[in-house]
Amino acid sequence: MSSFIISFVISALLTLLVIRHSHFHGAGLDVDLHGVQKVHSHAVPRIGGLCIFATVIVSAGISVIRTNQLSISTAYLLLCASVAFFGGLLEDFTRKVSPTRRLGLTLIAALMGYFLLDARINHVHLGYTDLVITSIWISLPLTIVAVAGVAHAVNIIDGFNGLAGAVTICMLMSLGYVALQVNDTFVLVMALIVAGATAGFFIWNFPAGMIFLGDGGAYFLGFVLAELSILLVMRNPEVSSWYALLLLIYPVFETLFSAYRRLFLRGKSPGMPDGIHLHSLIFRRMVLWAVGREDARALTRRNSMTSPYLWLLSLLAVVPATLFWRQTWILMFCSFIFIAVYLWLYARIVRFKAPRWMIVKKKK
Repeated sequence: MSSFIISFVISALLTLLVIRHSHFHGAGLDVDLHGVQKVHSHAVPRIGGLCIFATVIVSAGISVIRTNQLSISTAYLLLCASVAFFGGLLEDFTRKVSPTRRLGLTLIAALMGYFLLDARINHVHLGYTDLVITSIWISLPLTIVAVAGVAHAVNIIDGFNGLAGAVTICMLMSLGYVALQVNDTFVLVMALIVAGATAGFFIWNFPAGMIFLGDGGAYFLGFVLAELSILLVMRNPEVSSWYALLLLIYPVFETLFSAYRRLFLRGKSPGMPDGIHLHSLIFRRMVLWAVGREDARALTRRNSMTSPYLWLLSLLAVVPATLFWRQTWILMFCSFIFIAVYLWLYARIVRFKAPRWMIVKKKK
């Protein structure tokens, strides 16, 4: 837990410094207030990922000094993650890096992780049997697509104050817990370091929205989540591969469903941004009118009121994944239940028939 605490303190202080510096110099400010996915009323620095990344480097260095055997794995993980991170960070500063290029850099990062960290998908649990993947021509593309997909998925859900941050923290803490059960020190320490760094950023991001995670932060957190999940499952056969799937199912299924919806239902490119993700629908149809005023403070309040709905949805997957990390059949059942709940909830909200307990009463 010292790794978590150290990371939290460093990140909290560094994030506050970046907030003040960005507003003074205008570095990395999000000034687009009218985009289809924009729900803030004033320019906000979107380089919170820089704070998280810098904190992880410092905290990892401290951990390496204390535990020398983690040095090589830690260096390789940060090296691979930096490729995905800097592509997103460059977009945060310039707004000129296309999603295709960012995804390409994440694919390269995943390729590096495959060979440097040996983070590769080589088996899948199927009930009482295991499907062993021995061919590199299957394992390599499967691993690369999975890692890049998770990184992109975290970027997809990064739409409201505290949403991606809180979801990521819960997932990392779950990884840390399971790693502790199987004595995987590297996954345990890195999960706590990244969770602590994200928590230090989170206190400035939610509820006030003083700084945003940005593409750099989203790609970094998504990449680390994917790599640690693969390493934990593949190095510890007692951990079901369905644990990783259920743990990450909220951002992953959100991305897959969004691609299906855009391509097959709307006839548009899967990469086209839109404002009808589940979190966007909750905001526009359940929260937007809950606060009567129309000023900037009210908009920020509406923004922050959206995230807790998705925290609860994510916990529907994270909690059972953490409790039943060995039990493949239970994890499979919970995965199907989550998908059914997601689709039911989306269908209700899109038809203006959201459950009454989810509707926020309007306040003047």
